[in-house]
Amino acid sequence: MTLYKGMDEPKSMQVFLKLCLGLVLLVAQYAPGIAVPSSDCPRQCGTVEIPYPFGIGANCSLSVGFNISCKVQDGVSRPFKGDFEVLDISLTHGTLRVLNYITAYCYNASTTSMKFFGRYDGYVGRPSSLYRLSDVQNKFTVIGCNALAFISDYNGTGYQGLGVATCRNLSDLADGSCSGMGCSQTAIPKRMYYYDTTFLKGVNTSEIWEFNPCSYAVLMEAATFRFNTTYINTNKFNDTYNGRVPMILDWAVRDVKSCDVAKQNNMGTYACLSSNSDCVDSTNDQGYTCNCTNGYEGNPYLQDGCKDVNECSHGPCPSDCYCHNIVGEYRCSCRLGKKYVKESNTCNPNTGLIIEAQLIRATDNFNSSRILGKGGHGTVYKGIINNMPVAIKRCAVVDERQKREFGQEMLILSQINHKHVVKLLGCCLEVEVPILVYEFVLNDTLFELIHGKNQALQISFSTLLRIAHEAAEGLSFLHSFASPPIIHGDVKTSNILLDDNYMAKVSDFGASILAPSDKEQFITMVKGTCGYLDPEYMQTCQLTDKSDVYSFGVILLEILTGQLPLKLEGSEKQRSLALIFLSAMKENNLNDVLVSHVKVQESKELLAGLADLAKKCLDMCGDNRPSMKEVADELNRLRKLSLHPWVRLDVEPEAENLLGRESTRGYDIELSGYPVGESENQPINPRSSYYAR
Repeated sequence: MTLYKGMDEPKSMQVFLKLCLGLVLLVAQYAPGIAVPSSDCPRQCGTVEIPYPFGIGANCSLSVGFNISCKVQDGVSRPFKGDFEVLDISLTHGTLRVLNYITAYCYNASTTSMKFFGRYDGYVGRPSSLYRLSDVQNKFTVIGCNALAFISDYNGTGYQGLGVATCRNLSDLADGSCSGMGCSQTAIPKRMYYYDTTFLKGVNTSEIWEFNPCSYAVLMEAATFRFNTTYINTNKFNDTYNGRVPMILDWAVRDVKSCDVAKQNNMGTYACLSSNSDCVDSTNDQGYTCNCTNGYEGNPYLQDGCKDVNECSHGPCPSDCYCHNIVGEYRCSCRLGKKYVKESNTCNPNTGLIIEAQLIRATDNFNSSRILGKGGHGTVYKGIINNMPVAIKRCAVVDERQKREFGQEMLILSQINHKHVVKLLGCCLEVEVPILVYEFVLNDTLFELIHGKNQALQISFSTLLRIAHEAAEGLSFLHSFASPPIIHGDVKTSNILLDDNYMAKVSDFGASILAPSDKEQFITMVKGTCGYLDPEYMQTCQLTDKSDVYSFGVILLEILTGQLPLKLEGSEKQRSLALIFLSAMKENNLNDVLVSHVKVQESKELLAGLADLAKKCLDMCGDNRPSMKEVADELNRLRKLSLHPWVRLDVEPEAENLLGRESTRGYDIELSGYPVGESENQPINPRSSYYAR
């Protein structure tokens, strides 16, 4: 069996190679001053780039130690450093990637003896050499089932190490595993500029040659190696790499100990010539390398070698952000209403300051044609800022109460980031009363969908149910997850906006309060809208999260009945939708108040589930009402039922369910929906934009 040529007598070859390599890899001698290399110097050998301070030929490198030879082998140009073929030179990492030679110890069946192949001297250098064996990227790798190999640096650090690999048979081995069974890898120390290796002759493959004829040892780049079990019983390891494997050398300018000394430039040999470069201390023995500073790239060893990088071409900013390249760096800027957070590289909601002139331009000087809506807390205009539509809200009457309400709204909205709550984008403080700028929500309100002309006949009940669920999720967030909790105070269908996908967004926080920590805090002025007001709040003047729950219960009634929450005619009981509904429930006459097309098209069980939920929300005692989170969860359950009517729904008007009651009866439900057969996610009769009242 012949695996390698040469090296029949290891000792004589060892002496010869040490002499040869010692001459080739002598210490670099630095000339006084730094000469600029000629533009005629070749900067490539074959496919490998040879960047300065390395060079091919006279006066093309920083010093002799950086000289590279370009040799032609088999008709191909290849760069070499001494006997080692160069694969890659990295200025940034200060590394030279070369091919190192494998050492083998094999059993020859013809002569029934063990024989060495390859070379013992993996690398020969001197203390003043530019190069050190990388302790970070290399491992001393030993392969075999009865292998004991030594690696030593007698002339340098004095290091001596060994690698051991054993196995009983091939079944002990696993591809990719190099932890001792058939393969081992050993770390080396820093500052090594020389090593040789040999095998312990008494530990060999003479007894196991039939399944493991050879043992191998080599210092190699760990990242490129993955053990394969066929390396044990075949020549594949040697054949795969043609007797050589990648190894990493750490190089540096080593005529001084550190950057602190180098920057003094007492000898005029400081190598970092580019004005946009930094000196970096070597991490493997004394010396330094040079890198371009952040925002620049190129060759720091040349004057003007580091050029500005257009970082924006690499997309460093978030997808919803704009990138601006500036000299040496870049800047990310977010669209209106968001701010860039460098630490997380994200655009986060921001309550930004906007100047009055912007708002005047955006609204055509608050032209009446831009009005989206008017209400008790102000007038809302549509505007365009930075090519983005926005809603601009300013107070109609300037008094202390409304100033406080605007300040309250700004404080509350600035805390919130939820998809079902309208986002505050910024504010203007240059005027007497702050003007709020928040996201523009394209479509109508839930009020318009239910009560607008011909709207109720054009939308599916499942769409109304989805919108109600989304609004409940938004309110649940305000109550349960905002810090401190927020009580809306004016929950009604006209304050539930719908975007271009008809997704609900809770709006108009002028009547909102932060949940008081002191139970003795009371609201001295009644807030909210008649028909939605919590009767308990009217008696106690104490606004709580359960006040919002009551108002939401009225919204559920509007969906079920199609009626307004308050009529201007009739007796007190006939005016209030809540009282009409509760009376119908008490008399078991729910059908009398349900909108006709809903009770015809939807299942009785689903409608009973919604009615039961509304009844709980309208309980006269706030403590008995469910939380908004419980309301949202129950609506989610009912939505699943409307989408999948084969799911069992447990509903009994007098029986307890998710909100605290136990089911005593089950129903199998089938839903048919409205005649138009709309999908829940389809657009529904878009109308002109309508905003908060």
